[in-house]
Amino acid sequence: MPDLKGKIVILTDDGIATGYTMLAAVDIIRKQKPAEIILAVPVAPAESLDKFIGKVDKIVCLETPEIFFAIGEFYGNFTQVEDDEAIRLLKEANK
Repeated sequence: MPDLKGKIVILTDDGIATGYTMLAAVDIIRKQKPAEIILAVPVAPAESLDKFIGKVDKIVCLETPEIFFAIGEFYGNFTQVEDDEAIRLLKEANK
């Protein structure tokens, strides 16, 4: 795990449903004393985002639909990205 003390940390995901996994990540990161934690997601229900008030410094969410069943319903293509593909894309982005 990188040293996060004094750094700005941006946590992102393809969306938040219940928020519990992301809350666990926030708790772990907060213990490292970053300067700021920013939560950035494209979609989440408002009641899930409310759980982050006071736990992160800033919340950026593009859509907070009133009716929310699953993250995948907000994507045209929500197929699983395999590890090899994710690694390839990250290496490509680092060039």
